[in-house]
Amino acid sequence: MKQIKNDFGWHFDNTYSRLPELYYARQTPVPVRTPRMAVFNEALALSLGLNARALADDQGAAFFSGNVIPEGAEPIAQAYAGHQFGHFTMLGDGRAILLGEQVTPTAERFDIQLKGSGPTPFSRRGDGRAALAPMLREYIISEAMHALGIPTTRSLAVVTTGEPVFRGIAQPGAILTRVAASHIRVGTFEYVATHSDREGIPLLADYTLRRHYPKLVVADNPYLALLHAVMERQASLLAMWQQVGFIHGVMNTDNMAISGETIDYGPCAFMDVYDPATVFSSIDRSGRYAYGNQPNIAQWNLAQFARTLLPLLHQDIKEAVTIAEQAIESFPATFQRHWLFGMRARLGLITEEDGDLNLIETLLSWMQQHEADYTNTFRALTLNKLPDEPLFHEAAFTDWHTRWQLRLDHESTPKESTQLLMRARNPAIIPRNHRVEEALEAAVERSDFTVMERLLTALKTPYDDSPSHRDYQTPPAPSERAYQTFCGT
Repeated sequence: MKQIKNDFGWHFDNTYSRLPELYYARQTPVPVRTPRMAVFNEALALSLGLNARALADDQGAAFFSGNVIPEGAEPIAQAYAGHQFGHFTMLGDGRAILLGEQVTPTAERFDIQLKGSGPTPFSRRGDGRAALAPMLREYIISEAMHALGIPTTRSLAVVTTGEPVFRGIAQPGAILTRVAASHIRVGTFEYVATHSDREGIPLLADYTLRRHYPKLVVADNPYLALLHAVMERQASLLAMWQQVGFIHGVMNTDNMAISGETIDYGPCAFMDVYDPATVFSSIDRSGRYAYGNQPNIAQWNLAQFARTLLPLLHQDIKEAVTIAEQAIESFPATFQRHWLFGMRARLGLITEEDGDLNLIETLLSWMQQHEADYTNTFRALTLNKLPDEPLFHEAAFTDWHTRWQLRLDHESTPKESTQLLMRARNPAIIPRNHRVEEALEAAVERSDFTVMERLLTALKTPYDDSPSHRDYQTPPAPSERAYQTFCGT
């Protein structure tokens, strides 16, 4: 594989590939026929210290397809396992290659990964490729999540390959360049715990501490501190998901990042009508990963993480189990703290009162009963412009609204501050499923990327009320509600 001289701003360091090869396999991407740039994230490229102008054309497509390897990169496929729908499976990067870690001008470190770059030793008889629609979908949703202020991996580019992939039918192939704080997952720890000797988990845990939680290295028990820190980040992340109606769709342990970022945008979607039982994924027939079940699944996944750390928590295994159980049992309260803080803010509440939880739950129950749009209802409350619909005039809602107004009167901050808080927490625009599908259809079926470009422009400022973006606030028609998402593999 050809490397090209570094005139593009690449500045790779490769700390993960200096770990034992148990954790990965050295693998270069398989070249593709005719890579062409489909979408390029110039702002993200600049923040990474890259020469965006030089990378925006066919030279960039050569890098982002894997046809050319940047100078200093050390391509690897990472090994990991995972509990998929509760069942333990050996996995690994079956269609992704980590080029290395880009060090930015501000000394931040980000993984640069190619997704759809060909088979690896972990492909399990798969072709290692990706179709265009799922890669564009990840680009749209991950960038929308970033604009919403939710920790997430991001998308630097999508290139078409000029080659078909077969997922029942032939589809245009594509490769996504994903940017992440790292790709260390709960499943990474599960893999190492299963495959390594006594030194494997301490080595991975120490590496994770140095990379993501360096202040915890000097803690009395840094590994217990690591467990609590990961739990805290996941509780915060899950609370943010719930507040915007995001449904991950496939919350397996291999899709829970130790960094606390949202990772893997396969069968994900955003809820329109409020209903905790909402499931969009075609493969989640039991509702394991339904919207309302996501916090429970996060706790379950974290319990698997704690299991891998047992030898590090205490030398006596019974004491280690007790320590781990106490930590995991604290997760619901931690999540509730983050969720309640965020939901108070969505209603303009800065102080805490005992009746706040009931106030919030009463509103959500009313929304579920009347199939109210989750995003638009909170935005209408923010703007004090309730829709002229019968459900907003019935006694149950007007009683709740009066109660809410009385609660706001308890706040000592000016009304303007309350409204600013609500505007910053209640988006006007989310990536509505029917709008995302509209953009994907235009790009894949007609090679028309203008629909996607307009959508991305609107999603960059989700908390603004722009008249030109009003169409993106419209809920789906009843015929568009029966929506399913599918895994990109």
